[in-house]
Amino acid sequence: MSKKIIVVGAGPGGLAAAMMLSANGYQVTVMEKQQYVGGRNSAIKIGEFTFDMGPTFLSMPQIAEEIFAESKRNMHDYMEMKELKDMYELVFPDKSFMVTRDQEKMKQTIEKYFPGDGEGYERFMSETEKRMDALSPILQGKMDRFYHYFQWKVIKALPQLSLGSSLYDQLSKYFREEQLKLAFTFQSKYLGMSPWECPGAFSILSWMEHAYGIYHPIGGVNQLSESMAKVVTEHGGRISLGTGVKKLWLQGRKVVGVILEDGTKVEADEVVVNGDFAHVMTNLVDDKVLKKYSKRKLEKKKFSCSTFMIYLGLDKVYDLPHHSIIFAEDYKRNVEEITKTKKLSNDPSIYVQNASVTDSTLAPKGKSALYILAPVPNNFSEIDWQKNKEKFRDLVFESLEKKSGFKELRNHIEVEKILTPEDWEKEVFVYKGATFNLGHQLSQMMVLRPHNKFEELDNCWLVGGGTHPGSGLPTILESARITTGLLRGKHETQPQQSFQAKRLEKAQ
Repeated sequence: MSKKIIVVGAGPGGLAAAMMLSANGYQVTVMEKQQYVGGRNSAIKIGEFTFDMGPTFLSMPQIAEEIFAESKRNMHDYMEMKELKDMYELVFPDKSFMVTRDQEKMKQTIEKYFPGDGEGYERFMSETEKRMDALSPILQGKMDRFYHYFQWKVIKALPQLSLGSSLYDQLSKYFREEQLKLAFTFQSKYLGMSPWECPGAFSILSWMEHAYGIYHPIGGVNQLSESMAKVVTEHGGRISLGTGVKKLWLQGRKVVGVILEDGTKVEADEVVVNGDFAHVMTNLVDDKVLKKYSKRKLEKKKFSCSTFMIYLGLDKVYDLPHHSIIFAEDYKRNVEEITKTKKLSNDPSIYVQNASVTDSTLAPKGKSALYILAPVPNNFSEIDWQKNKEKFRDLVFESLEKKSGFKELRNHIEVEKILTPEDWEKEVFVYKGATFNLGHQLSQMMVLRPHNKFEELDNCWLVGGGTHPGSGLPTILESARITTGLLRGKHETQPQQSFQAKRLEKAQ
């Protein structure tokens, strides 16, 4: 008899796990509180306009391809992918330039704007490839016991972990010019962190973009979630939308199912938790059950920043790049305001996705769907968003109109939606509005991050950004693969060797 699996939450990690488990004969039910799949990787539809709620590009698509293959499907039968070889435009106070995957063209751009630093780019690409090769086995396998630090794969990778060195320190080894350092370290924002605090090992983030490229699925990155949900149902799995889980159903420290918001108890052999980790452990588990991750201890953990989101349906199309990053004049000060002093900046950095120049499905002809993100402090800051929402919105528009080609934006708005950190917490159930989950300090990574096989409760498994290996779509998908492999290993005497296991064998 196949085992009954409940997946709490239909985010990308939960859907990937459900897809692989259902494809291998498990009875899978995904329970999602919202009326849509995807979690932070879902679509927002307003009238004729479609926006991604969270992630706006897919990197390292081979991970998703492999997970579909492990689920007996071809990802490209479900999604149309378009590579953006001109990846994004970086806008500084005195210059702007396009970052491209074409390495020769990228070197020429660097030499044009930062003479003499092209050689550093070549060294960065070559040396970080070796770092990636060393770190990959750690990112693809479980790390839940301290003795795992003494595995050969970890010992071999130690020189590449850059212990005691920040991401900014690492890039300073390759580049002299400050703006160029920022061009290769702003990716720490994908983790909600400062490049001056983010561990140096995460130089792999910018390398992955330059080495593997970034992709736009037609219809938005939300199509990854929609496609995985289809595969789950094709393999007989159930996705129950509008089904909120009130509590994990416990017998002692053993999870035996879930208790729904209407009081119904649903039994399961195993429960995979894909909800926001700290939100779930704070709200779905009673006080005094957890010790390591009690409410009091969670409040003392380090969490990522939050984001102020503006989704605009416009009556025109701006002939500007698909992705733009507009830097604050004093970027370091802006980052410190977000992560340290936790106050609203008067000069925010802003990211804009202008996807309609690539994808005509997101808005009617002649119109566009614009996505605007400004990193801001999480809700530990106690910023009053009811009071500051409109003022900060206006500041974002003024900054864009002053610094970028998005002129007279407010004259072209047909529809608009804003998500503040307070909204992330109350509407999307993100703990303290920390949209990138637990921080990625070394004190909260690998063995020190919540384990894929959750250490405090039996029959409880974690997927998503709050477990190993961390946040970001590629790593969230890896978390699902690690967790699924461990769960299957518990119930199958000879589970089919996965792509992950084969890669690990090759790496070791």
